[in-house]
Amino acid sequence: MNTRLMGKHFITTDEWTREELETVMQVADYLKLHTALHIDVEQILKNKTLFMLFFEESTRTRNAFEAGITQLGGHAHYLTPKATQIDHGEGPKDTIEVLARYGHGIGVRNTLVGGNAYMRRLAEHAKIPVYNMQCDIYHPTQALADLYTIRSKFGQNTRGLKFVVSWTYGPGYIRPLSMANSLITLMPRFGMDVVLAHPKEFNLHPEMMAQAEKYAKSAGVKFEVMDDMEAAFEGAHIVYPKSWGPIMHTEDEKEGLAIIEKYPEWVVNSKKMALTNEESIYMHCMPADRDVEVTSEVMDGPHSVIYDEAENRLHIQKALMALTMMR
Repeated sequence: MNTRLMGKHFITTDEWTREELETVMQVADYLKLHTALHIDVEQILKNKTLFMLFFEESTRTRNAFEAGITQLGGHAHYLTPKATQIDHGEGPKDTIEVLARYGHGIGVRNTLVGGNAYMRRLAEHAKIPVYNMQCDIYHPTQALADLYTIRSKFGQNTRGLKFVVSWTYGPGYIRPLSMANSLITLMPRFGMDVVLAHPKEFNLHPEMMAQAEKYAKSAGVKFEVMDDMEAAFEGAHIVYPKSWGPIMHTEDEKEGLAIIEKYPEWVVNSKKMALTNEESIYMHCMPADRDVEVTSEVMDGPHSVIYDEAENRLHIQKALMALTMMR
């Protein structure tokens, strides 16, 4: 356990050692147990302030952080560019220099192109920890909560589990690559054999693919890419079907939406789940398009752990704040 994490930014899991990530999950266990037993932990971050800067709306991320800081004895400020001087052109340095004098941590959600770069500029000048609440490249708090959920279902030793990240049909708008990027770079580090499945136009960032391959090689596990969803699902212990846009193939939104429409059969249903391991789990960061990308039969079925997964966002984010927030 490494508890020397005060002030450390959480922008990607790649910048945290496995020992540090294990520490977060151990603290999450502690806090989750206290929640179950109705034991107060409000002294941990009593009177501390978390700033939450959202460039777009959120359900689970916002409320897990806001409820979490409240349960730890602190409070949250919900900020948007429009409700601050950011929309009027104030840069990251001036924003964070001021906020750091008022509070003790800041979370940022910005999935627009350049979102990660914006967080990096904040972190460069921040004297308080910066938490990535999702950007255009990563969604680290969700990925860590996903790992925590998998361990709660299969035990601490996840070596040998087959983890499938699959693209799914999700019409209407272009979704970021951040969830898939985060999953393929985290799960091999904890001994899982990872399969990435998608149609040919939905490649991920080359840097993320290289990281996944590096971690798989280091851990002595497999990292495979397939273009067949059903073949990928065969024997899987964990399936994580999630839509993302053909961003690496085209920057034209109209063209991207047309490409998505080529693959309506890439959906999750009971037939595909029957191909998986008998004890498999279905995961999704939510929101999922019910009866579009996944059937309600699967979302509400015995394999689904989506609500446990959502709850674990609370415990992981509380642990992150407890370990890193400036006191």
